[in-house]
Amino acid sequence: MEEVSREGPSDASRWSDEGRGERRGEARNQDDKTKCLSAVLKALISLYIQSAPMRPPYARLWGRGDTVPGEPAKKDENSRRGNWGNQIEFVLTSVGYAVGLGNVWRFPYLCYRNGGGAFMLPYFIMLVFCGIPLFFLELSFGQFASQGCLGVWKISPMFKGVGYGMMVVSTYIGIYYNVVICIAFYYFFMSMTKLLPWTYCNNPWNTPDCSGVVSSPLNATLANATTSLVAGVTEVVNRTKRTSPSEEYWKHYVLNISDDIGNFGEVRMPILGCLAISWFVVFLCLIRGVKSSGKVVYFTATFPYVVLTILFIRGITLDGAINGIKYYLTPQWQKVLDAKVWGDAASQIFYSLGCAWGGLITMASYNKFHNNCFRDSIIISITNCATSVYAGFVIFSILGFMAHNLNVPVSEVADHGPGLAFVAYPEALTLLPISPLWSLLFFFMLILLGLGTQFCLLETLVTAIVDEIGTDWIIRNKTVVTLSVAIVGFLLGVPLTTQVSPKHMWIIIKSCLCITGHRNYFKDVEMMLGFPPPLFFKVCWRFISPVIISFILIFTVIQYKPITYNDYVYPGWSLAIGFCMAMSSVICIPIYALYKISRSPGATFREVQYQLQLFLLIDRDSLAFLL
Repeated sequence: MEEVSREGPSDASRWSDEGRGERRGEARNQDDKTKCLSAVLKALISLYIQSAPMRPPYARLWGRGDTVPGEPAKKDENSRRGNWGNQIEFVLTSVGYAVGLGNVWRFPYLCYRNGGGAFMLPYFIMLVFCGIPLFFLELSFGQFASQGCLGVWKISPMFKGVGYGMMVVSTYIGIYYNVVICIAFYYFFMSMTKLLPWTYCNNPWNTPDCSGVVSSPLNATLANATTSLVAGVTEVVNRTKRTSPSEEYWKHYVLNISDDIGNFGEVRMPILGCLAISWFVVFLCLIRGVKSSGKVVYFTATFPYVVLTILFIRGITLDGAINGIKYYLTPQWQKVLDAKVWGDAASQIFYSLGCAWGGLITMASYNKFHNNCFRDSIIISITNCATSVYAGFVIFSILGFMAHNLNVPVSEVADHGPGLAFVAYPEALTLLPISPLWSLLFFFMLILLGLGTQFCLLETLVTAIVDEIGTDWIIRNKTVVTLSVAIVGFLLGVPLTTQVSPKHMWIIIKSCLCITGHRNYFKDVEMMLGFPPPLFFKVCWRFISPVIISFILIFTVIQYKPITYNDYVYPGWSLAIGFCMAMSSVICIPIYALYKISRSPGATFREVQYQLQLFLLIDRDSLAFLL
């Protein structure tokens, strides 16, 4: 036994140890094979990453799908939210959003008031250094995130209040914008007659001061003829006391304005009915979201140009049209040195393009990830500004004809805002043969221009709500959300049918370029487009555009004057309500930031603040820019 023990362990125990050794060897071999396979896979993944476009670092958070540039897409890239049917739909929708009523009734007036052709210089400078860069910034932000004006702030939740502010702005604008559209509907329906109701002064709503530009009919009563004669003599003696039939029709019949803003009076039932029609049309066009509105814009975004061209051709053939166009374009170069001219140019560019309302982010969020939004931003911005200039020719050719017939300077018949759309231009149309036809075309054009903007305003609110809730039910029943928002918008617009007369971009730049780091954002844009943003846009985003926007804010505050309506001065309480409404969108930003900080993990506010500082210090250049 001792010998056996000296020889070593028994055969059974030796077999057992050998078996364990073999199994360990096999395990080691398997580990080596696994490591080798893992190394090969890592090498392949590394090669793929270097050769193929990466997904965004927060793609999983934002729910983006993978897409390789040049790969044909047979279905929506984002199956949950959907995409535009094609890129033309996005461009036309964005053109319809940017080209609105302001292009027709505000730009021509600003142009002639601020030096005529000389105004074009500051206007296009602001377009190049502020308009196009900001337009590109919002499109790239929305396209990269594939989310609405609330969802995009997952990149920096503390600034989500900016998204809520955008929703507030879109709500206010959507409510009053549809009221303007409903009045255009009303004028459109009232033009379906042989004689426009604002042609003569022999109507129950006219006053003794009324004096028309068209002679009264032969079968007018003696009293009406006497009234017209007296008004005509008064017009010759003192033009300033003249009130046109279209102005009295607007004030005393369509609006029937009460004597005080606190006196609501009765609901104007014809206007209320047109408001219901307006909201119903908007809902029908958005019943399937961008899938339906993308088809409607083929007509709503293009036909206004047909009408503008028809009115332009008719206008330039009239007597006095050349004088009106000269008045519109004659440069007064001394006004270029006036700061107010530059302020008006910057504000017109800023508000005409619709930046910081949430609409651009929303529309771009339905793009495919690798769409060239840089090209789109240039096309849309230039189209918008070119339309404004073109509309000026259309408006002033007719106003020149009207001034020629009245034998007064063009400045006495020129107006802006609703005064141009519903008073001056309709009066000029009464001088044309077959005036109801031209009136139908003009107000149909206003309706289409308004609807193009209203589509995006409503879609902004609906998309923000759907993205924020994000459940399968809410996505499947998006039509219910659209209907609900339309009904609420209609109810909120009802008070505007009574007898009562009807600053976010800077933070967006800071959030995109500072919180994420401007270099990181430039890389994100390069990942999306396949090329980095041009140096010019980088400089504008970081330096020039913020300075211009700050100038606009300061200029707006300095130029502020209490609101008046003709000779009526609004009481202080109404101005206070207006001020609160104006601040309601801005106040969303600090309120939500404080709310988010208070709900963030951490024992004290100081600890959260310290964590935020550490986060900002990741990109020192961004922190320096922020300070």
